[in-house]
Amino acid sequence: MQRFIQLTFLFFFALQGTIGFAQSQSHNLQFDTLATRWDEAIPLGNGTIGALIWQKQDHLRFSLDRADLWDERPMKGLHRKEFSYQWVYEQVQKKTNYSQVQKYFDEPYDAEPAPSKIPGAGLEFDTKGWGKVKSVHLDINTAQCEVRWINGTLLKTYIHATKPFGWFRFENVAGNFTPELIPPLYQAPPTKGEVNSLVGDDLSKLGYKQGSVRRRGNSITYRQEGWGGFSYEVNVRWKRTGNVIDGAWSISSHQENSAAAPAAGSVTSAALQQNSDANFMSHQLWWKTFWSKSSLHVPDRLIEKQWYLEQYKFGSVARRGAPPISLQAVWTADNGRIPPWKGDYHHDLNTQLSYWPSYSGNHLEEGMGYLDHLDANKANYLRYTKMYFNEPGLAVPGVTTLHGAEMGGWIQYSLSPTVSSWLGQHYYLQWRYSMDKDFLKKRAYPWIKDVATFLENITVIDSNGKRKLPMSSSPEINDNSLSAWFPDNTNYDLSLMKFTFHAAAELAKELGLSHAADHWSKIYAQFGDFALTKNNELMFAPTMAYNQSHRHFSNAMAIYPLGLIKWEDGAGSRSIIKNTIHLLDSVGPAYWCGYSYSWLASLKARAKDGEGAAKDLEIFSKAFCSINSFHLNGDQTKSGYSKFTYRPFTLEGNFAFASGLQEMLLQSYAGFIEVFPAVPASWTDISFHTLRAEGAFLVSAKKENGQVSEIKITSEKGGLAKLKLPFKTWATASKNKAKIIDNQDHILSIHFEPGGAILLKNGYE
Repeated sequence: MQRFIQLTFLFFFALQGTIGFAQSQSHNLQFDTLATRWDEAIPLGNGTIGALIWQKQDHLRFSLDRADLWDERPMKGLHRKEFSYQWVYEQVQKKTNYSQVQKYFDEPYDAEPAPSKIPGAGLEFDTKGWGKVKSVHLDINTAQCEVRWINGTLLKTYIHATKPFGWFRFENVAGNFTPELIPPLYQAPPTKGEVNSLVGDDLSKLGYKQGSVRRRGNSITYRQEGWGGFSYEVNVRWKRTGNVIDGAWSISSHQENSAAAPAAGSVTSAALQQNSDANFMSHQLWWKTFWSKSSLHVPDRLIEKQWYLEQYKFGSVARRGAPPISLQAVWTADNGRIPPWKGDYHHDLNTQLSYWPSYSGNHLEEGMGYLDHLDANKANYLRYTKMYFNEPGLAVPGVTTLHGAEMGGWIQYSLSPTVSSWLGQHYYLQWRYSMDKDFLKKRAYPWIKDVATFLENITVIDSNGKRKLPMSSSPEINDNSLSAWFPDNTNYDLSLMKFTFHAAAELAKELGLSHAADHWSKIYAQFGDFALTKNNELMFAPTMAYNQSHRHFSNAMAIYPLGLIKWEDGAGSRSIIKNTIHLLDSVGPAYWCGYSYSWLASLKARAKDGEGAAKDLEIFSKAFCSINSFHLNGDQTKSGYSKFTYRPFTLEGNFAFASGLQEMLLQSYAGFIEVFPAVPASWTDISFHTLRAEGAFLVSAKKENGQVSEIKITSEKGGLAKLKLPFKTWATASKNKAKIIDNQDHILSIHFEPGGAILLKNGYE
């Protein structure tokens, strides 16, 4: 085994040298003790299964999870005859019966325990006789955790990157070895205290009969029946060779009337029969490929390390063939309760932010898991569209189960008519960053066309000849009250609708559908301008300025992520962007969450404010993250960065952070590539490797002593790239299948053939 480890190390050391990625030991998690809370644990995952490694009392605990462990019973009381956009509109117009709307559609989400994500199980090892922990180390390069105890016992554990099992090896184990599978207590007595969507309801409310745990030799199996014929199985299996113990665990799930999948017990049996060295090698190869996709270096070590930890988590939870990233993905809260916000799919912000970094971060394959999920659930969305809105086209609930069914909640966002528009931007971005014509034709345009069809039918023309929704809202503004509905388009709804029709026209034109492109352009022109104050600040709505601290920057959607108001468009747009951001900062962060700072960093990057963006990323890292890098929503330092000081764990803030740093280093949304558009002046020596730009261009760049020294652009699909030149003097150091065709106003136009590349160097006369 020692020889294998040495060979593996040498092999991957050589591989790092050929691909040039910059992940280092300084980016790893390193502690001198195990965490004693689940949300500070070492995270492992592969998109389908996950584990958290920590210490619970005097036991080493693996919190085991699987992404599709779901209770998908319909939300009780939601689907009544009043479940209708028209009925809600009538109550809003009457202004006398809105409490019934809240009772029917808002309250069930808090009152009912399901539908909900459910936890897996705990795997525990008695470590009382091993003494204190000496070190805990997560190597994000290989996605393996090592724990050492002072008596010499060593644990090595990982979740295989592409196979549904976790592996563990204990070395130097003397005496008995008896792991235990600890099932969730579905029959535990109710806990005292407040129960709501934030703290999670009691598991006992689900009404499950407690599952069985059976031991047979060196194998333990836990089977649990859920709702509606759903069941899952957890198995752990191990073997001992002298003082070394090798083991594997797995979780399998089964839906009634679905094809049978391999049971957890058969998975672990196969894993133990396979060559462990070969399994580890294939696991590492996947991660090496993942890390080769992009890298970066900035002088702020806190920000740099956080970015690499976000990449690690993204690789752990975002996979094709696995469910997409939910609120906690494969790390469901291990606190004996239903997870916060039911661990569901929140499409009013959370899923969207979670996939922001996949595009410029050059992880399009992982991002496709999100779009695969949306397409797979399209029939369910169409059912909902017809049932609730009674209109053709496509709408998506803002809060959904694993298979896309609506769950209720504050209906201004949980049943919003523009949810599918924001989801549509991800189809658009996947196309723009990949230039995959087949994807454009078969998936991106059909989705956006269906959304545009829906919006065309649900909107009306007002007395001024402008198109609008019958009633509009902005997520969580005025909570779920009657006053949360606005008679005119909010900037949130307006920006999403304008984006949809603009994108529909662009994609139709790309496909040669001129009649459709003209139609969508005509609809786009019917929408009015964004609501602005006299100071050129984006408002919530024409009747409501941004006058309160709020975590969701819904009023600024047109700046980021939608890019409808661009810095590059001139003085008018710049005034709106600067003044809107200044207002956000001036009103302050009293009711911001961690993701607010991540989002604000991207807004400031679009305003070319590197100092401001870096400051917000630093605040996120210092104040809103656990020691294991998990985003905990509230200000953990209690330093005034937010009045929220709670700690529910959700992932969107983490991944929005990664996107924020990428926006500081590379932008391409305005029709040209710009390197280092928003970095602090103090960041004199920085670099990035193969970040992705729109047009399917891979870009690498380096800045030395405050000057951009080189830029390399590689084209996957060919075509025209425009580069904003950061040099005064430069030369082409090398080129292949690339031709410079124009150089005007500091914009260099380069035509590439597929696979072409060019390297530009600074400092040449």
